[in-house]
Amino acid sequence: MLPVKRFVDFIEQNSLFTSSGKLLAAVSGGIDSVLMAHLLKAAGYNFGIAHCNFMLRGADADADQEFTRLLAQQLAVSFHTVNFDTQQYAADNKVSIQMAARDMRYQWFAQISQSAGYDVISLAHHQNDTIETILLNLTRGTGIAGLHGILPKNGQLVRPLLFLTRHEIETIINAEGLKYVEDASNASVKYARNKIRHQVIPLLKELNPNLEATFENNLRNFRDLEVLLDDKVTALKKDLLIHQGDDVQISITEVQKLSPQRLLVFKLLQDYGFTQPVVDDLLTVLDKHAGRVFESAAFKIVLDRGKLILSPKVDIDIEAVNVDREDKDLTYKGYRFNILHDDSPLIIRNNPLAVSVDADLLIYPLQIRAWQHGDVFYPLGMKTRQKLSDFFIHEKVPLHQKSTIPILQNGNGEIIWIGGHRLDERYKVSNNSKKVTIFELYKL
Repeated sequence: MLPVKRFVDFIEQNSLFTSSGKLLAAVSGGIDSVLMAHLLKAAGYNFGIAHCNFMLRGADADADQEFTRLLAQQLAVSFHTVNFDTQQYAADNKVSIQMAARDMRYQWFAQISQSAGYDVISLAHHQNDTIETILLNLTRGTGIAGLHGILPKNGQLVRPLLFLTRHEIETIINAEGLKYVEDASNASVKYARNKIRHQVIPLLKELNPNLEATFENNLRNFRDLEVLLDDKVTALKKDLLIHQGDDVQISITEVQKLSPQRLLVFKLLQDYGFTQPVVDDLLTVLDKHAGRVFESAAFKIVLDRGKLILSPKVDIDIEAVNVDREDKDLTYKGYRFNILHDDSPLIIRNNPLAVSVDADLLIYPLQIRAWQHGDVFYPLGMKTRQKLSDFFIHEKVPLHQKSTIPILQNGNGEIIWIGGHRLDERYKVSNNSKKVTIFELYKL
């Protein structure tokens, strides 16, 4: 007899979908998905069947597709199917056949759901799939999230068979006399998951015949621990992450107080793409000299005077921008420059974002660029030159911001203005100045 009550109870306990919802059931024709389709029908749910032909097994794949079409006809539900050139997709995207098949089917499921108005996509994973996933994650390396296994619900994806083991599914199918197709590739051990299924798990079951029940209990513990950890990290983010514009500052003293430090710092930085090895390297230099930089794909962390400063990466390779005499405004990185020409010797004071320059000293084209190692200038009010790197230190400019500051350079290579900070003494407006050029800087 089909376990309809257990099926419905599991769906309701985990809030997978409602009786009024519309489901798209992913059915390969194999034993698991066939049972799921029959259970959905017996429980009275409104669903359609989706089947992917990955064109990897020739006539066998076509036969599976036809079997699934007939199953949908037998159950009197809608049928959706598609043929994929999986090998070509894998070659074009430089991924494995398995990854190609996974990407294509989930993309297609989402498209069908949207176009046909399905609320959720129902997948036929069971308890043994969860065990295999956890063991795979452990062999490849995983965090806490990798230990919770396959979740009953993840966004639009639902898995209503997670209350059953593979042995239970086989027993039910045989007792009901339900037909299904067998994919010969499931028996091959060339895939990592199949090696675990056919070689590792049988050995573990020799040690513990109740392996599935033990893992199910472990999963509950892992999921509870994950909830506790997430709550702890959420609270820490509120307390430790100080947002200043696009940047985030974290006190090194507070980081050093954390326990367990390695885990908590990784969870704080994980959303920014930092991996555990990078976090490990970071923790070894917390009390070292400022200036060390650690990077993820889109962010960087700079150790800077008792703080970790986390900021989005800026493309420091952006080309310099030329400024011609007739230009009135232009953009550079995240800034806009307005350029005004005036016949009166106007001097702008107390505004770091605007500066007036003796126009007769300008040699066009000027250039706006990022600072470079070895840059020097004469800060306004000083008669001696200073390295720009020393100026930044004196002005306490955070290390991660140096490359974002626009430098206005004259046609002869001399620095005119450190945008937003200081004019060069040589280009100030004096009593002898006849005309001025005013540069105004705006943050976009």
